[in-house]
Amino acid sequence: MSLQTTEEQTYWQNWVNLRDTQAGDFLVRKYMPLVSYHVQRISVGLPKNVSRDDLRSLGMMGLYDALEKFDPNRDLKFDTYASFRIRGAILDGLRKEDWLPRNTREKAKRIDAAIEKLEQRLMRNASIQEISIELNMSEEEVQSVINEHFFANILSIDEKLNDQDEKEGQSHIIKDDRADIPHEKIVKDEMIRELVETITYLNEKEQLVISLFYSEELTLTEIGQVMNLSTSRISQIHTKAIFKLRNALKKVF
Repeated sequence: MSLQTTEEQTYWQNWVNLRDTQAGDFLVRKYMPLVSYHVQRISVGLPKNVSRDDLRSLGMMGLYDALEKFDPNRDLKFDTYASFRIRGAILDGLRKEDWLPRNTREKAKRIDAAIEKLEQRLMRNASIQEISIELNMSEEEVQSVINEHFFANILSIDEKLNDQDEKEGQSHIIKDDRADIPHEKIVKDEMIRELVETITYLNEKEQLVISLFYSEELTLTEIGQVMNLSTSRISQIHTKAIFKLRNALKKVF
């Protein structure tokens, strides 16, 4: 199969056994598309001020780490192993950096206060339009802040579920799924149960967008092609669904 396969195997042997720099360069170039793939997937839900170049740098660190620690004798493909490392490095980098601008955090606090105030007054969930009127903000701005703040909360929740005593970089390790820490499993199972139950209250289009975006990992543009809708319309449906979920889960937790 060939020369390419034989050549690649040779590079792997030279890298693993000799740490040959030429072999390392070859493997980095070969698997660099994995970095681009995960940068694209993760950046979809991030605010515009987060640089893709910064994400790519984090992803490259994950790729280098994967090359350093990969054991070819294990029954695991390198691209699978590297994907864990790359994605983990990017998410860890996002957690450590205060990438959500201060003014966005301030707006998020104002929106939270407005939601609580409106719900007490109206005795029901407040709509984005009602929040925008209450705060004299555009609906687009309210949607954008809710999206960014929701993603920040997801990162925060994910971080809290990790062992607080882990040293830097250990969160990339592929853990044995059977070795759940009891209290973490209870919290995680409860969150999943509540989330699944809450999703059932979304309408059909909202459920489909959430499923395609977070489960199938399609981009908003790809979802639009599947559903025969514009990207902006898919973005609106996604924002509305996230708004509903965030509102419902906030009451539970």
